[in-house]
Amino acid sequence: MQTSTKRSDRAPRRQPKRSRDPEASRRALVDAAAEIFNSVGYYGTDTNRIAIAAGYTPGTFYTHFEDKRAIFLEVYRQWVDAEIEAVTAVLGSDEPAKRVRLARVVLEHHRKWKIFRASLRALYATDAIVHAARLEQRRRQIEVALEQMDKTGKKARAEIGR
Repeated sequence: MQTSTKRSDRAPRRQPKRSRDPEASRRALVDAAAEIFNSVGYYGTDTNRIAIAAGYTPGTFYTHFEDKRAIFLEVYRQWVDAEIEAVTAVLGSDEPAKRVRLARVVLEHHRKWKIFRASLRALYATDAIVHAARLEQRRRQIEVALEQMDKTGKKARAEIGR
């Protein structure tokens, strides 16, 4: 009896492993999560959707993050970083209408992230870990604001002393 060995009967050919930069993978996951959280909210997605949107398998997601909340908190941290950077840039400028520009920058940042912020508010009220993380980020924002005010105050005092 002769058996034919069809391609489908043989073990599948292994694809060579692709070398990936873990930091690039993490960034792609966070970027995809940010976009999804800001379009459908925290409860409107899952980790599989985030991984697929970033171009990875769900297993890759769990290599970088424990769960959906962990990546949400990373998106939140980066959101705060972006806001602090924008505020610092305005405060460090020499433009005469800084206060108006500052208000516009902050409002635009918050408008752009409207759905993400709604998820943040909901989780803040129901999730102790998100609650604690938000309080910590608020403390950080206040510290940066006070530091900027101190720099501005020192600069103003130096100009007066000339």
